[in-house]
Amino acid sequence: MKFYDIICFKDVPEPWQLGFQDAASPVMEEVIFFHDQIMFILIIIISIVLWFIVRSLMTKYYHKYLFEGTLIEIIWTLIPAGVLVFIAFPSLKLLYLMDEVIDPALTIKVVGHQWYWSYEYSDYGAETIEFDSYMVPTSDLNNGDLRLLEVDNRLVVPIQTQVRVLVTGADVLHSFALPSLSVKIDAVPGRLNQTSFFIKRPGVFYGQCSEICGANHSFMPIVIEAVSLEKFVNWVATQTESI
Repeated sequence: MKFYDIICFKDVPEPWQLGFQDAASPVMEEVIFFHDQIMFILIIIISIVLWFIVRSLMTKYYHKYLFEGTLIEIIWTLIPAGVLVFIAFPSLKLLYLMDEVIDPALTIKVVGHQWYWSYEYSDYGAETIEFDSYMVPTSDLNNGDLRLLEVDNRLVVPIQTQVRVLVTGADVLHSFALPSLSVKIDAVPGRLNQTSFFIKRPGVFYGQCSEICGANHSFMPIVIEAVSLEKFVNWVATQTESI
């Protein structure tokens, strides 16, 4: 039994959720680490500023250097500048990491439509695997299914594999977004955008269109099922036989 078989991960949105979904990719882990670092700095700044405000309200005397003091103005200019520099370097590192596309082992084309997604696997010679993915209506859901998130055809990908995704739109602007993988990229008609992800563990990961695209914008979810390489090969063989 493997570690991820005995651990319950939070890979779906929850009511009144304040935090992130559990990370399933290295980039999402870095995003969460960066968020925690910024929150730590923010708590320190808020505490210090609040202390100064309370202290100034509780006393009727003020220090003479607090008014028209060159020294204090230099201090409250340099400290925020230093904090911003301290934040900027890991932020830039993370931005470059998110844009980096390592030599992919699998390429998938994603097309956004009003209001569904279509997927194409074109790495298997002349036989291209392609299918549409529609949201399952509430009346057709089974016990345990997630309302407004389940689809009839999931996007199946292997774990521990670098996957490149080419995204475009067939009609209007859409956005392909999966929080657990730190993926969010616009699907623009007439333009091919590119992103990539590396899924570390098996699971089912949910996302939605994140660009207002019309009346049924909220009814075009994204579901990625990450499986082992052996299961993925079997799935590909099944799909190519049915073409």
